[in-house]
Amino acid sequence: MAKVIMTCGKICSGKSTYAEKLRKESGAVVLSIDELMTAVLGRELGDMHDEYVRRCEQYLYKKAAEIALSGTNVILDWGFWKKAQREYAREYFRQQGTDCEFHYIAVSDDEWKKRIASRNAEAVSGRSDVYFIDDGLLSKFLTLFEEPDRQEMDIWIE
Repeated sequence: MAKVIMTCGKICSGKSTYAEKLRKESGAVVLSIDELMTAVLGRELGDMHDEYVRRCEQYLYKKAAEIALSGTNVILDWGFWKKAQREYAREYFRQQGTDCEFHYIAVSDDEWKKRIASRNAEAVSGRSDVYFIDDGLLSKFLTLFEEPDRQEMDIWIE
């Protein structure tokens, strides 16, 4: 039976790289909020950002269940930063009759800072279409992220 794999981790921890690796290995479909929002809504969302994220999540949950129930693995490539989000996702897929699991991408603080700097350099130079992580976004993230414990995750990657 196909399943939904949800990547959990800090912003810039390597979730998208990991999701792409899994996609290549298993033929899964990757669904990404960042990709969807950038393609459809652009980068400058202002005060509506959080509302658009919420709407995109709901849409992608439905699509993920539909795809998995059709027989193809799905990877949800976003952070699942809060424990309540992770609990909601597990319950949602349980109610849909879809197997799911969480994969946590752990990264040291030093490595995390290097990845943020590298990502920002790529964004500024135009070598990548990723969004720039400014001090405001980083501060917001630090107030939102609730690191999971090992029992909460199905797979822990270091």
